[in-house]
Amino acid sequence: MEAIDIQPWMFRVEPLQGESLSHFLGRFRRANELTPTGLGKMAGLGGAIARWEKFRFNPPPSLQQLEALGVVVRVERERLQEMLPPPGVGMKLEPIRLCGACYAQSPCHRIEWQFKEMQGCDRHGLMLLSECPNCGARFKVPALWVDGWCQRCFLGFAEIAKYQKAI
Repeated sequence: MEAIDIQPWMFRVEPLQGESLSHFLGRFRRANELTPTGLGKMAGLGGAIARWEKFRFNPPPSLQQLEALGVVVRVERERLQEMLPPPGVGMKLEPIRLCGACYAQSPCHRIEWQFKEMQGCDRHGLMLLSECPNCGARFKVPALWVDGWCQRCFLGFAEIAKYQKAI
């Protein structure tokens, strides 16, 4: 009997508007029970997935890398580019920041929250938070946001808006 090369079947995960690449990769990996290393191997990207999930874009992903990732996750290269910071925009790797009011409307980490010049949410007029207002724990990288709540005290990210101060 001859061995057949069977291609793995992947669940499709649609990107959300404004979603960061880190958050999208985490959602895709969980839906398909993959590790960062496993996804990196499938796309031929090695350890790049783990770096990108932590907002380490130095060097930035090349068009070829995004193309290879797009084949595996079934998302157009251009759409993946939208999940990255625009050229010339400074990024804060840490702390991870969020707007609870935005999260309540669309449960995802927005790439713009990590821009250096972004201190508050321009949609809601609220300061971005980098730690849980209930217990003080820093937010984990968005790729690890499984249930949309603080990893320590379980306060929901959507509930955080009532603790945010106005800009």
